[in-house]
Amino acid sequence: MTRNHCGMDFGTSNSTFAVSAGNGPARLLPLEDGKPTIPSAIFFSFETDTVFFGRQAMNEYVTGGDGRLMRSIKSVLGTPLFADTTRVKRQTIAFSDILGFFVAELKSRAEASLGEGVDDIVCGRPVRFVDDDDEADALAQRQLEAAVRSQGYRHVEFQFEPIAAALDYEQQVTGEELALVADIGGGTSDFTVIRVSPQRARASDRKADILATAGVHVGGTDFDRLLSLKKIMPLLGYGTETADGKRPLPSAPYYDLATWHRINRLYNARSIAELRSTVREAKFPELAAMMLAIVEDRQGHRLAGRVEEAKIALSEAEHTAFRYVTRDVALNSPLTVRELQQAIDGSTSAIARTIEGTVKAAGVTGADISTLILTGGSTRVPAVSNVLRALFPASKAVETDAFGSVGLGLALDAARRFR
Repeated sequence: MTRNHCGMDFGTSNSTFAVSAGNGPARLLPLEDGKPTIPSAIFFSFETDTVFFGRQAMNEYVTGGDGRLMRSIKSVLGTPLFADTTRVKRQTIAFSDILGFFVAELKSRAEASLGEGVDDIVCGRPVRFVDDDDEADALAQRQLEAAVRSQGYRHVEFQFEPIAAALDYEQQVTGEELALVADIGGGTSDFTVIRVSPQRARASDRKADILATAGVHVGGTDFDRLLSLKKIMPLLGYGTETADGKRPLPSAPYYDLATWHRINRLYNARSIAELRSTVREAKFPELAAMMLAIVEDRQGHRLAGRVEEAKIALSEAEHTAFRYVTRDVALNSPLTVRELQQAIDGSTSAIARTIEGTVKAAGVTGADISTLILTGGSTRVPAVSNVLRALFPASKAVETDAFGSVGLGLALDAARRFR
């Protein structure tokens, strides 16, 4: 009986599950509606007491279903938020359990696709779950490992996501290349300098081929937040003062509303009472009142989704129109690529510094890098691609499957580990 070797890429925005059977090529399993990707989202329906996942979760929320949406749940790993709980009707559910629900659903769908159980798994992990805190970073992996093991896996291994992407790309090379893998996803940006070749691909131990790897906790959801804070939250009163001019309005609620995994923190009586007080004190109460209406109607994730859509549109065009209208809220704003670039300038600078540090740690120069292996949806953001072009003008850029290459590489790695 041919043994299946599986890899799971649990992403901040999207997740995949891949399998390599015997000596055959790795392939992505269909997880939702025949598609190999599933958004990393959960919706707890208050109307039917049903838990929805992926696109179904997003659709239930967007079409006005009464319930609680959880997205970007990977972002809480290694942070104090992991110890928090959220209210689902009369239940209080820990974030660790929510994480387990999603991992369990991935396993169930993969096993249904395969027609058999899965016991061994290689999980992807970013180079850094948490920046500049090794203890928190190690804790994040332990938290994810506990969630995976609780679903009945016998053997659980981890591989860095950019290395997995390199393993996937290596199947198509014809000679030796010195590559930089740029894996810029929803929550993290990871970089690896690695030697790839058909001969090296046959080796079971690739440690000597990995010259350097590094990461920074910056990704697409950060770009969403920064664009929202620069262009959208001011339409709701962010950055304005109280009527007496003595102080700015509290910024924390706006930060939470602009941050995918923090939005649910606003949906409680205390936050709503504080926002009502803010409306009474605001110099522009009509703006703060729209902020209050969004929170009272639990429309925060829908607003964040509109911001994300605008960011994606600016990957294809120089400008777009942001529009968000509900019962008590009407927001309209033109957006340009330049404004997005200005909003995320600090993040792209951090990405550039991390890349330069990775290349230096590898003992090579930018001119030595023959190939850029690009994976992760955020590599398509113009400001990010501009950074890569500036650092490696002579390198060949290879766009892999933006959402699938990591999962495929993890399955190939599993075939090496568990054969």
